[in-house]
Amino acid sequence: MPSPGEPVEAFVALGSNLGDPPDLIRKAMGHLDALSVSPVRRSSLWWSTPVDCPPGSPVFLNAVAALRPRNGETPESLLARLQDIEREFGRRPKQVRNEARPLDLDLIAWGHEKRSAPSLILPHPRAHQRRFVLEPLAELAPDLILPGHRSSVRDLLRTAPPDSALRRWDAEMLRR
Repeated sequence: MPSPGEPVEAFVALGSNLGDPPDLIRKAMGHLDALSVSPVRRSSLWWSTPVDCPPGSPVFLNAVAALRPRNGETPESLLARLQDIEREFGRRPKQVRNEARPLDLDLIAWGHEKRSAPSLILPHPRAHQRRFVLEPLAELAPDLILPGHRSSVRDLLRTAPPDSALRRWDAEMLRR
């Protein structure tokens, strides 16, 4: 738990399955740097099967970033900034649930905060079930216990549904 005055750590999941996903995620990570008081920690990139998406959806490239939000930032204000970044990268209002998109940014966790509002649920309500979130999250915080859960990310990963398409992509891509 952070000491008083120390910024919390927030985890953001990134996904892309339109355009040039590696380039889009690399550029999005740069935008996240501007939202953090310290360097953003970045996972490897992971290709994954689209989950709950329309038939024929392209595979996703996923990653997770850990950042320390700026003073005065709230989970809600960070979410609004993430949605602004999505729009900047070409995200349009949804026509179909879980349709293909150039960039998807989800706030997975904000320290030990829990929220349950129409606009924001923390921790993300399905993160603990999604291998494409847990694999990159485990690189950054294997011992993290998401608020409201009893198992660490490492343990959640052991019981997550399999994804035969899940594979790590160039681990150094985002560090260049």
